[in-house]
Amino acid sequence: MNICWRTVARIVVIIGLPAHFAVAGEAAAARKEAMLALQKAVGFFHSEVSSSGYVWRYSGDLTLREGEGKASETMIWVQPPGTSTVGEAFLDAYEATGEKAFLDAAVDASYAVIKGQLRTGGWYYHIEFDPEKRRGYGYRDIPERPHQKQKTTLDDDTTQSAVRLLMRVDEILNFEDEKVHEAVVYALDSIVRAQYPNGAWYMWWDSYPEPARPDEYAAMKASYPQTWPRKWPNDWTGCYFINDNITPNTLLTVLDAYQTYGREKYLCSALKAGDFLLLAQMPEPQPAWAQQYDRNMHPVWDRKFEPPAITSLESQGVMRALMLLYQKTGKKKYLTAVPRVISYLRKSQLPDGRLARFYELRTNRPLYFTKQYELTYSDEDMPTHYTFVTKSWLDSIEAEYHLLLRTAPSNPNLQMQGGVETQRLSPALVAQVRTIIDSMDERGAWVERGQLRWHKIEPKSGIIDCRTFVNNIRTLCQFLTSDK
Repeated sequence: MNICWRTVARIVVIIGLPAHFAVAGEAAAARKEAMLALQKAVGFFHSEVSSSGYVWRYSGDLTLREGEGKASETMIWVQPPGTSTVGEAFLDAYEATGEKAFLDAAVDASYAVIKGQLRTGGWYYHIEFDPEKRRGYGYRDIPERPHQKQKTTLDDDTTQSAVRLLMRVDEILNFEDEKVHEAVVYALDSIVRAQYPNGAWYMWWDSYPEPARPDEYAAMKASYPQTWPRKWPNDWTGCYFINDNITPNTLLTVLDAYQTYGREKYLCSALKAGDFLLLAQMPEPQPAWAQQYDRNMHPVWDRKFEPPAITSLESQGVMRALMLLYQKTGKKKYLTAVPRVISYLRKSQLPDGRLARFYELRTNRPLYFTKQYELTYSDEDMPTHYTFVTKSWLDSIEAEYHLLLRTAPSNPNLQMQGGVETQRLSPALVAQVRTIIDSMDERGAWVERGQLRWHKIEPKSGIIDCRTFVNNIRTLCQFLTSDK
């Protein structure tokens, strides 16, 4: 006789057993159903959604596709939440269950990513698979021709996400897949070579990088410029990038590489990046970070809506990177920068508890832009394409900081946390899994109402969003690996 798992929970409650037994009873009955949902969802994405790899969003009937722009049937996206992110979700499913089909899907995603690796070492935002169009890109498997596009970008975690996927696949395959291993080593070497002598990275490079001269990029402390232009100068003087967590994300990637391969040059790169972040911390009265700096370590403009300013979003990302670097190396100097930032950002919170993305240098007044991209102190006419007001993660960051103070740092040779973190079984987790399973259609798709931004349409068939897919896969994996 088949009894649904919600019925089991009711029976447990009726006969008067404690609540934690009810949760355990629900979970035991639900694990098989969650496993079937995982198989169905991964199978649908791998066999029906994939066109060699993945983009960001699809219409529910799979006729329309887009990443950060419209996508043809021969294009996939590397930039998260595209192919690299979906591939890591497949790996999460494999590590949670041991199901070979999940590993096969992840390996296929990694091979698709490799097809987009450029001679410059990394990746651009998307990959073209049309044979004729591919000739216009400097992919490693394409003969070199003049005027090929071959810009490696660290923007939006693009190259870093590709490297992380390949590293995880490489390790799971015991470093025996020559195609994967060679690609990831080539990428990591280019990243290390592109690092400035002071430890920072620029956001892209368009030739295989030659190490920069130390005398041209001297290490020095960040400081306030005497003046700065209130209008965008369009001169792109930024040199060292924290914007969109470029240097912190790259730091974490080379640190992960050290944990995976044990090569000292990756650890040295991570430590240099940590040292740069310490140098880039602004002095009082604003001991946090700007988005980008010039060679004199002054905050400068980037895009027309990114002024020289203190940035709360990236500062929170920097703190997390420094704390992880301390945890993995035991070097206390990376931890000491954190408490002053927390204190400063708490004083800077808006009345609703959130944070302005930008705070004016020295005065600390929140800065915004109008829809005409004029700098202002008012938040009444902001563009909607960019986050000018951001969430505060200060509570969780402070909790992590105090936990690190109470515990010894990890041995730097220990494996970094990867994949899905084990969670304790709870009624909330069980309820979340039930919602995920119930919201899946007969194909194994999670379809939701929404808009395809670049097509300027809200499809009648709904949308399939890779971010939703990844989040749901990881929740199912957390449930399947939760303590019993």
